[in-house]
Amino acid sequence: MKTLSMIAVALVVSLLAGASAGAETFKVEMRNRGERGSMVFEPDFLALKPGDSIKFIATHKSHNAASIDGMVPEGYAGFKGKINEEIEVTFDQPGFYGIKCSPHFGMGMVMLVKVGEAELTDTIRTVGVPARARPRFDEIFARIDAGEGK
Repeated sequence: MKTLSMIAVALVVSLLAGASAGAETFKVEMRNRGERGSMVFEPDFLALKPGDSIKFIATHKSHNAASIDGMVPEGYAGFKGKINEEIEVTFDQPGFYGIKCSPHFGMGMVMLVKVGEAELTDTIRTVGVPARARPRFDEIFARIDAGEGK
């Protein structure tokens, strides 16, 4: 019996190790200017698998990455990087995550992350954001509606 238990434990450990071994880390640059204008995340939308991570890279001073209240899966505690800090965030819970640069949120510096199988709900689409962030999110929503990230 002890041998069977030890085999079961070893199997569980190897499965867990295999799940995290398949995880990827994506790089997102926080930029003053990019393909879609000024004060942008590049890319501004990513579709991840649960367990994948994003490394947020400040290419210029005064940027950070932080989750947007109300634009994260229920129960998610959120995150907030320090200004000028490169941080790596792992996304385990399926759903959508709105991300902002705190100092430049009012200038529309936002991105969206989809993790796993998730539906873009009206709750996510209608969260209150600054006026300059709304068209950027609407453009991302339109790309998702057109099939990007499936």
